[in-house]
Amino acid sequence: MQKISVAVIPGDGIGIEVVREAQTVLDALCEMDGGLKLEYTQFPWGCRYYTEHDEMAPKDFISILGDFETIFLGAVGFPGVPDHVSLWGLLLPIRRSFEQYVNLRPVRGLKGVRIPLSSAEPSEIDFVVVRENTEGEYSSSGGRIHSGFDHEVVIQNTVFTRLGTERIIRYGFELARKAARKRLCGATKSNGINWTMPFWDEVFNAIGDAEYPDVERRLVHIDALSAFFVLKPQEFDVVVASNLFGDILTDLGAAIVGGIGIAPSANISPAKKYPSMFEPVHGSAPDIAGRGIANPIGQIWSAAMMLEHLGRSDLGNRLMTAVEDVLHTTSIRTPDFGGNATTREFGQEVIDRLVACSS
Repeated sequence: MQKISVAVIPGDGIGIEVVREAQTVLDALCEMDGGLKLEYTQFPWGCRYYTEHDEMAPKDFISILGDFETIFLGAVGFPGVPDHVSLWGLLLPIRRSFEQYVNLRPVRGLKGVRIPLSSAEPSEIDFVVVRENTEGEYSSSGGRIHSGFDHEVVIQNTVFTRLGTERIIRYGFELARKAARKRLCGATKSNGINWTMPFWDEVFNAIGDAEYPDVERRLVHIDALSAFFVLKPQEFDVVVASNLFGDILTDLGAAIVGGIGIAPSANISPAKKYPSMFEPVHGSAPDIAGRGIANPIGQIWSAAMMLEHLGRSDLGNRLMTAVEDVLHTTSIRTPDFGGNATTREFGQEVIDRLVACSS
């Protein structure tokens, strides 16, 4: 039996609830399979921890997490703790310390989920956004001077390295090469951002010419690309984008396939020297926290991506088939999807479908 050590950080708000449910579903699936055991160690880090210790996690938390094979994260953030404190105190150090430079966010229509677009059927929308995850517009470079005066100056520097740009674009090309239509779209804004984006375009085209002549590629300005996500999402296979552009595009991508509550993500460390991390895109939703009604699909889908990364894509596919089966053949929905099911009830129905399919 393969045993995998998993660091679990439920975080805050509904993160605690959806992580618990996803673990229950994962355990049921692994028990049915018999060939994989996930060994969890849970850490209470996040905003609650911050209110007690004035830090989001212990100072040696990166060293602690480095001993695990993978990380399963819920949602971080809660009123009273500024967003930049919660983000820079936990999530971003994990991504950067472990070279998780690939952020994968699938945009796929699920059976049984109504999409708000009239231009496409759910089955027609199936692509992935590859987001650069460790530098770009979210680089911690800049500062403020003359704070509080009329002549205050605030500078935020964007950092694009050749290493970082080449490796994320090459990753996008590799994924596109495996897609049926072999299409790669690069998000740019080189008509307005006159240093980093022309550089991005140059690297994109140079790598495409030299290494991937078989991949159909195009660069699209981010404003037009946002419109195309809505007007013709079925045209995309793989989209590669810088940190900020990828972040914004993927929230839009989640919206066009049904909502932020179902969106998963994977923070991948491709060399596998360090652990990768899997988390839903949604936030901690403090307005519904503790009520047991949060949608667990984003967390469960992130679990499926984790299984795929661990070499068990068969289990990940079984898990997502069960989720879609519940959505497609039953009326069980959490309130954000117009139903009245609890987080637990939806998870149990997924388990029941897994059992039915394995018998």
